[in-house]
Amino acid sequence: MNLALWVAQLLLAVVFSYSAATKGLWSRTRLLAAGQTGVARVPLPLLRFIAAAEFLAVIGLLGPGLVGMWPMATPLAAMGLAVVMIGAAAVHLTQNEARTAMLNIGLLLLALFVYLGRGGMRS
Repeated sequence: MNLALWVAQLLLAVVFSYSAATKGLWSRTRLLAAGQTGVARVPLPLLRFIAAAEFLAVIGLLGPGLVGMWPMATPLAAMGLAVVMIGAAAVHLTQNEARTAMLNIGLLLLALFVYLGRGGMRS
């Protein structure tokens, strides 16, 4: 189970590292040209905030397991990404992009797997 969780965490980290870098550094025009249609109606300050949150989540997904500190950061980061994916899926559904929304739901489920597997439900 630990291996499956690490694979999920690494997959999420790769996806959201790319997402954070592009949303944080690229112009809206470049993002749209690259196919990130969900950014069309999102205000630029919110887009930059999402990028920062995604970057912090990547640190939360990997850091605790690598350095052995604050293990609850991992399920918290995973839950944060799950919430972001709910918003992303909603945006894509309003744009009639069901296929992209399904990818968002897949990432949501992967994040929930990490959340639950890394003790997110423990009190």
